[in-house]
Amino acid sequence: MYRKNAWKKYADDNSVVMDFAEKYKHFLSECKTERLVTRYAIKLLEENGYVFADKVKSVKKGDKIYFTNKNKNVAAFIIGEKPLAEGMRILGAHIDSPRLDLKENPIYESKGFAMGNTHYYGGVKKYQWVTFPLALHGVIVKKDGTVVEVNIGEAEDDPIVGITDLLIHLSADQQAKPLAKAIEGEDLDISLGSIPLNDKEKEPVKANVLRLLKDKYGVEEEDFISAEIEVVPAGKARDYGLDKSMIAGYGHDDRVCAYTSLLALLDSKPGEFTSCCILVDKEEIGSVGATGAQSLFFENIIAKLAILMNDANPMWTARLALENSKMLSSDVSAAFDPLYASVNDPQNSAYFGEGIVITKYTGSRGKSGSNDANPEFYAEIRKIMDDAGVVWQTAELGKVDQGGGGTIAYILGNYNMNVIDAGIAVLSMHSPMEIVSKVDVYEAFLGYRAFLK
Repeated sequence: MYRKNAWKKYADDNSVVMDFAEKYKHFLSECKTERLVTRYAIKLLEENGYVFADKVKSVKKGDKIYFTNKNKNVAAFIIGEKPLAEGMRILGAHIDSPRLDLKENPIYESKGFAMGNTHYYGGVKKYQWVTFPLALHGVIVKKDGTVVEVNIGEAEDDPIVGITDLLIHLSADQQAKPLAKAIEGEDLDISLGSIPLNDKEKEPVKANVLRLLKDKYGVEEEDFISAEIEVVPAGKARDYGLDKSMIAGYGHDDRVCAYTSLLALLDSKPGEFTSCCILVDKEEIGSVGATGAQSLFFENIIAKLAILMNDANPMWTARLALENSKMLSSDVSAAFDPLYASVNDPQNSAYFGEGIVITKYTGSRGKSGSNDANPEFYAEIRKIMDDAGVVWQTAELGKVDQGGGGTIAYILGNYNMNVIDAGIAVLSMHSPMEIVSKVDVYEAFLGYRAFLK
């Protein structure tokens, strides 16, 4: 009964939605790795008056400050009126997406082809990644510490790479396999080249590819051991649908929530509580490691913030601040797909065009791995959204026994803070081409901004 179609809100003029979508499309096209998102975020923050924490000795009410962590995390703050120990208003999203990574010793030759050996990252349907135009993004770090940036496949005159598939004429055995087994993980190797180096007898095609890479980037084969090269879909985000109501692109999960959360902070003013937007890594593989949400880096950052406020007991203040905080775990939800309606509970599904999705719990089956937000906090969020005129909906992630998924909500919930998931519905999630509704993207921005106020 409370569901609304957000497009009706903009029936007279939807230009604000379309203009916001154009800026988001540019971001999505430019930021295909965590490092690129971090760099983009820093640029926006500094353009809007935020100062890098290492450059300041103290902070006060109204100050705008940001921290980074290993080129893959950003945490930005607007200092509020109340003491830090009384809590913050936090928007948290992840900036990693499912992809393929080159292995440490990636380049080999086989039957006249130079190939790149990959290891998939996150939950992917492997068959979706074959015969798809792919690009290479990342860094190669030499032994002397020199960092070389790699970007191949995005410029108009760049070559692309890809993974070949078996022709239909010879695929009887392949097609008899279960879908999950038709393409094996070790078969997701990319084709890099086929021209041999004339004066090289052993592995001449591989030698030629290595020569090209050395000419372009000044690297040796051994340097790939300390590289981080991500294989991602090539090309820009595009309008989707004849009415241009949607956006197709790689990495909506979860960069669509990261972008809208960051923009909401940039559009906010100092308030009663300190506002925060935190962008994390590694969610797609369990939020582990130094740059994942399970790392202590966020807790340490809050302690550093307390130090800049001349707090006498920064670690205790950090613990109190986290416990007393309220957070929207900004992560995407599964949109209802009419082609696969059977996996959803229609009454508890997210629908395109119906605004930001509030999700009380994620997890799988018996709510395993779920945050399961308190109803008191949910009621508060409902009021915030309604008072601000934000179009919102509620959803679960499919039928109870169908599968499921998780977010970073439970990790921040471990600090005893109130956390609930709030994000944008996505079609074809975790595929090389995901789809979102433009009006949902804009309503999410409005919802995040209202929460920070």
